[in-house]
Order: sequence, then C-alpha cells, then structure tokens
Amino acid sequence: MIKVREIQAKSILNKSKIYDYGLNPYTGCQVGCRYCYARLFMTRYSGHKEPWGEFVDAKVNAPELLRKQLVRAKRGIVWVSSVCDPYQPLEAKYRLTRRCLEELAARQFPVNIQTKSALVLRDLDLLEKFQEIEIGFTIATDDENMARLFEPGASPLAERLAALSILHSHRIRTFAFVGPLLPGNAEKLAELLAERVDRVLIDRMNYVPMMKSFYARQGLAEFIDDRFFLEQRDKLRAALGKRGVDHEALF
Repeated sequence: MIKVREIQAKSILNKSKIYDYGLNPYTGCQVGCRYCYARLFMTRYSGHKEPWGEFVDAKVNAPELLRKQLVRAKRGIVWVSSVCDPYQPLEAKYRLTRRCLEELAARQFPVNIQTKSALVLRDLDLLEKFQEIEIGFTIATDDENMARLFEPGASPLAERLAALSILHSHRIRTFAFVGPLLPGNAEKLAELLAERVDRVLIDRMNYVPMMKSFYARQGLAEFIDDRFFLEQRDKLRAALGKRGVDHEALF
C-alpha cells in the first residue's frame, strides 16, 4: 500500500545543478526503482518512515505556487522532475504535473521532462504548445524482465518505446537516458532506440554499495563491477554510432 498525503509546498521552482530549475510536483515516487539515488536521502528529508516507493506527498498547491514564482523567475530550463517521476500513477488523479506545465507553457519557459511512464502522452496537446521542450524516457535495458526487477512501477518497455515514437513523430525532441546501465543486449537496445530519439545519454551505477546486496540476492553480482559498465558502455556506443544516433557517455 502506498501512503499518500496532500501537502502545501513552500516552494516548487528550485535551483538545480543540472538545469536552471528543478520542479517536483510530488515528494516520493510510486515507481520505486531499486537503484534510485533519492533512496539515499529523500526518506530522511521527507520525514517518512515508509521505505522509498511506498509513500508520496502530493503538493496540491504546486500550480498556484508556480504561477507566483514564475512572475519573479528569470527564464531558464525547468527539469520536470529531479527526484520523482512526474507521471507516476497518482498523476492520473491529481494532474499536478499537467497543471504546472500549463503555467510554464503560458510563459514559454523551456522544459525538460524525464519519465518512465507512458502517461505523458495524455498531455500531448499541451506539450506541443512549448517552443522549447525535450522529453526523455529512462530505458536502461532491452530486457523487460530486468526492467521489471529494477523498475517495478514503471510502464513496460514496449509502452515507453511506443511513447517515444509518438512524441518523436510529433516533432517533439526526445531522448533516452540509459542509466544506470542494466544487464541486457546492447546491440538490441540500440536498435530499439534508433529513429525514436534525438540523443542518448549513458550512465553507470554510481552508488554501488547500496546495490551490492540486491544484486547478490538476484544472482547478478557479476554485473556490478567496473568491467561490466565499461564493456556495456562501449558496446552500446558502438551500436548507436553504427546507426548514426547522437549519444554521450557520462562516465
């Protein structure tokens, strides 16, 4: 059971080290990825005792608060979202991400959306109103069983890939975040991503100590050392390059 609270946020548009701003309509995330870096600090920050993936705070005043903050904010890229999936299942009910995007579109702030949910397609009409927008899906493996193991609450890979195709066909800039690299077939993954994305970002598992016991319990210990990440990265880069896909390795 997911514990859900409705809260009043004090700020919603915050400075980010990756983009100009980060915007998180929710604290907590139903997707519950095993590798999520937010596991390391968000439980403590939020005051929740529940494990990561079992609580969500919906910032019900987020759209109104954002409208006020945008009046004073200098125009810059807004990352939606940095520590939660903006299209996690609760978004279907609360529509906080959509309502925040309406405010951003009204002022034409550039937006970068990163998700693992095909629910993003619900807002296609709104997304097309942005002059500058990029939408990415985390797709860290071609293996559905592996994805389900590490990303239990995410849309199936086939749905994510289909969503990328639709967005791309509507001339919305798209990307795939292949991070952290999970076990799978790099050649097949490159084939799946080709012609669906404008670019691919590749990353590794940066918080290995937290994951070692999980990998061991799943019989995957061989996939958590540096050799695996480097070999998988090089295979994927070669396969993407062969298909003319723009890509960047972050390690």
